[in-house]
Amino acid sequence: MVKHIPAFRIRESNHIGQEECVIQPGDFTSAQRIIAGRVHRTPLISSTTLGKQHKVHLHFKAEAFQKTGSFKPRGSINKLYHLAKKDTNRGVITISSGNHAQGFAYAASSFGISARVVMPHTTPANKISAAKGYGAHVILTDGDLLETALAIQKEHNLTMVHPFDDPHIVAGHGTMGLEILEDLPKVDAVFIPVGGGGLISGVATAIKLNKPKVRIVGVEPIGASAMWQSVQQGAVVHLNRMDTIAEGLAAPFVGELNLALVQKYVDELVLVSDDEMVEALFLILESCKILTEPAGAAGFAALLFNKAKIPMGSEVVCILSGGNIDRMRLRNFVQSQVTA
Repeated sequence: MVKHIPAFRIRESNHIGQEECVIQPGDFTSAQRIIAGRVHRTPLISSTTLGKQHKVHLHFKAEAFQKTGSFKPRGSINKLYHLAKKDTNRGVITISSGNHAQGFAYAASSFGISARVVMPHTTPANKISAAKGYGAHVILTDGDLLETALAIQKEHNLTMVHPFDDPHIVAGHGTMGLEILEDLPKVDAVFIPVGGGGLISGVATAIKLNKPKVRIVGVEPIGASAMWQSVQQGAVVHLNRMDTIAEGLAAPFVGELNLALVQKYVDELVLVSDDEMVEALFLILESCKILTEPAGAAGFAALLFNKAKIPMGSEVVCILSGGNIDRMRLRNFVQSQVTA
């Protein structure tokens, strides 16, 4: 069973539960000021052709164009900004299956902080190389990521940073929700990929605190449905096995903070298959000329295959959370499409 790093909460409460995890609108606007100039203000791109097919007005939040190729720097920059000097001076460490490593490395480098990242040996080579390129010391392991990271943290007296179960990470990712509201005030529904829960808990909370009627749909792979199962059980579920091509969404567990916010602010969680994500990936590429990774296409896959009922004429946003796919995997996807 995979352990998890305890969540750190912005506001404490005498009651255990969702009330303990409340994040205020000011936390998101503060994060927006902190990350300004350090990340891109990514575009909201409309797709008339794909929208017509589903009788909605469709928009893509193109985080594939973000620095490091995914949304991850948003939360990491906000988190590292809030760390005390004594903690950053010791150096920081985190765990990641790919995109968080790059975003974390970029954020640490921008603050002049030494960073280490523990990653699985199975991580795509391009993501490992990118994390190293942004300045991180990468440790690959076949064992438990957290156990490895905690051992290294203890040995070198480092500061541990959770990849998603942290209020500053959540608030940083939630800045994307503010951008969506600013660019599309009449938004009716937002489809959000779900891994450990940092992205969806941040974006959902930021949007719902400002416009409660916006429908939030979370999307997970069938083979890595930690959030879906956790919501069903009412507690964090740990997956002993994952089976999906979307390594960016292959979190073996979700955060306690993230689960509480999802329970409070997310309207629906749906599951998509690997084949559905690949089909969505190619349709986005053909129609919008945007290349995503399978995880980044998960939100549109849910819309494409009617996983959630959205009224005709709705203003819909699908978040393209990342575009870090290597040429060999893309070639394999193309070949599978040709032989199908």
